[in-house]
Amino acid sequence: MPLSRREAEQQRLYDHPTLTRALLLEVGRPGGWDALASVWQGVQDEWGWPAPAIAVNGRDGFQLWFSLAEPVAPEAAQAVLDALRARFLGALPARAVRQWPAEGTLLTPTLPPAPVQAGQWSAFVTAGLAPIFADAPWLDIPPADDGQADLLTALRPIDATAWRTALAAIAPQAHAGSQAASDTQPPGPALDTPAAHAPSPAASLGPRQFLLQVMQDDRAPLALRVEAAKALLAHPDTANPRSDT
Repeated sequence: MPLSRREAEQQRLYDHPTLTRALLLEVGRPGGWDALASVWQGVQDEWGWPAPAIAVNGRDGFQLWFSLAEPVAPEAAQAVLDALRARFLGALPARAVRQWPAEGTLLTPTLPPAPVQAGQWSAFVTAGLAPIFADAPWLDIPPADDGQADLLTALRPIDATAWRTALAAIAPQAHAGSQAASDTQPPGPALDTPAAHAPSPAASLGPRQFLLQVMQDDRAPLALRVEAAKALLAHPDTANPRSDT
């Protein structure tokens, strides 16, 4: 049986047999769409990502569905989602925010539209309509397949360049976190030494050197080092650290 338009669009955006092409961030109460809207706008403004899909979850909150043009390891996807939560949703209690991939979670979430409970359906919605569902984040009847397909047709996956932008943004945070967590690291330079006033690595390095630094830094999370290596392999000229000079 041929796929419907909606099913074909879902396959285009999210399907991969083994790795991760779909990332999910969900916010329930408190927070709801007001909180998640900051993520929706923030990834576009700060990381250059295309707008993710917005959905009501059919129960208690809202979802953002991110599509990747190239699949990644679940650990890398989780690291980016963790950074998004810290950047935009840090003021919310942990119980209000859910994500996939997530550590210890093997079940793949169900894409909207889907029945969640009696008389309540999850569904993709537009940014303009999302606030209308603030008090009741569900549809009372199954949404029209063609309407859902139209919403998905307008979406674009996150390309490899935009994904690397996200990795570059979170790697300094992860590096700083690993230093703060270690009791064996030597103290940093005194405030009056020249080293204390040196620019940060992210500010002083070009993108190629930065990826090399992340790949070679054994204190960075393994998932980020793998993604940096993949980015360098995808563009062989980036393997030469002098190519930015």
